[in-house]
Amino acid sequence: MTRMVTSLSALILSIVLLVSGNAFLMTLLGVRLSIEAVSPNIIGWILVCYSIGFVLGTLYVHHIIGRVGHIRAFAVFAAMAAVCALLYPMAVSELFWALLRALSGFSVAGVLVVIESWFSSRATNANRGALFAVYQIVFYLSVAGGQLLINVGEPSSFIPFSLAAVLLTLALVPLSLTRMDAPVIEHHERLSFFTLARESFTGVSGALICGVMIGSFYALGPVYATLVGLEVSRVSTFMASAIVAAMILAWPLGLACDRFDRRRVMFWVAVVAGMSAVTVAVSGADRTWLLTLMVGLFTGLSATLYPIAVAITNDRMESNRIVSASATLLLSYGVGSVIGPVVMAELVNQLGPEGLFFGNAGFLALLALITSYRISHTDDVPVAEQEHFIPAMPESSAVLTEMDPRNEEFSESPEVVEMHEKERRQTG
Repeated sequence: MTRMVTSLSALILSIVLLVSGNAFLMTLLGVRLSIEAVSPNIIGWILVCYSIGFVLGTLYVHHIIGRVGHIRAFAVFAAMAAVCALLYPMAVSELFWALLRALSGFSVAGVLVVIESWFSSRATNANRGALFAVYQIVFYLSVAGGQLLINVGEPSSFIPFSLAAVLLTLALVPLSLTRMDAPVIEHHERLSFFTLARESFTGVSGALICGVMIGSFYALGPVYATLVGLEVSRVSTFMASAIVAAMILAWPLGLACDRFDRRRVMFWVAVVAGMSAVTVAVSGADRTWLLTLMVGLFTGLSATLYPIAVAITNDRMESNRIVSASATLLLSYGVGSVIGPVVMAELVNQLGPEGLFFGNAGFLALLALITSYRISHTDDVPVAEQEHFIPAMPESSAVLTEMDPRNEEFSESPEVVEMHEKERRQTG
């Protein structure tokens, strides 16, 4: 384990710098737009452009990487993301910022495809589970840590944006100096939405509604916190605690998914998360401890909807279709992350800040109804026949699904086998 982490230290450092800088920038933009008195529905349209760019990036960056290579593509994408960070404070224009968000989303998708390809190329049948876990832990901790940087400088000044650009630029250094051979990126075909929905409607619905929840919270959580009167220092804690809760709750929910029917677990997750959202909307920010607790419970449970959806779907898939199904679920999540900020921003504009959580509660109620209907009208997969639950992460590309330990049919190509053998000889 230690040797594996050491050999990937350059990749891990690049991930930490990139993800923390990007997460910091996302929260910073929500706070800055609120300070500029931009209406919530316009904020939603501006910030949703990131999700649009990200989805387009996961579909098309493979062509760019294949043409110029991994290192050059990584440099281009990271430089584009850093330039966008520097351009925001130069002209506070709604249309300009929307274009920058779309370009940022496309660039970050490209960077993640490159990084995840390198991680995936190091995966073997022996270390895939550990590698998968390391990546997710580093990713979530980096997102949470990035939120705390919001206290560096006034959001109305250029300093925080410059810091974000510095982090994104520094992410270039470790990976650019790596001596690892560039991996081969394979293009993964997706099952159509209709094909996958016929086989696992609950899984597709869960992934899409999870995208609505997480997409709207990432985009509008800082706006909500600002509108209810939280200080900037509290906004960072508000966002970070919610992200940490998502990481912590993945473990007990995973145990439940391995012991009970997963659709019933999804039903109760949707119900409890919906009740938490209503509690936040009703109680407001009068009691900070209650707000932090309920928001953490809401986001933590909402984030587990995606891995539960993946598990439900994989239980009904043949092994040779798991990667294709996972790619479609990621796209479904992406569509939800586009819908969420737009719909919730309009509700915030009409109902006030509590509209964010009333709207999320409505979507969770819809998921609970869908899940309940499917439970009563379709057969369960026996618990003994369920695949082992893995806390899959939606903020990634389809490349990461290759590391999923459930893919028991994973086989190493002769090139990969030769590469691993060469590394073993070099390390003695």
